[in-house]
Amino acid sequence: MKILILNGPNLNLLGKREPEVYGNISFENYFTQLQQNYPNCELSYFQSNHEGAIIDKIHETGFTYDGIVLNAGAYTHTSIAIHDAIKAVTTPVVEVHISNIHTRENFRHKSMIAAACKGSVVGLGLLSYEFAIDYFLKAKKI
Repeated sequence: MKILILNGPNLNLLGKREPEVYGNISFENYFTQLQQNYPNCELSYFQSNHEGAIIDKIHETGFTYDGIVLNAGAYTHTSIAIHDAIKAVTTPVVEVHISNIHTRENFRHKSMIAAACKGSVVGLGLLSYEFAIDYFLKAKKI
């Protein structure tokens, strides 16, 4: 099974940025743990602070991968273009957020991409990514 983990803006600063919200581990270190936890799964990782690069990656993988785990960061709340990219591809996408977007500032309560996604996992820290991967693995067996 091929799964892409796609992170948006500022997630390259995990481990440094607001550790009380996002934790103390870099995503690169966490990704290594994910690869060890899912040895039978081909995991890929891409992060960009640029909306167009995120859209390009969705287009690139959205017809050949089995799943995309997407943390669009702040683009979650603003990007109709990412919503449209998700709708344009056949690979299912699960939206994830490390923090609970519903307990943060009001502008973070609305996701522009959620309606295009298969589902959402929010507020469970880095475990949100694992729950999304587990969904893809279990859904394939059903």
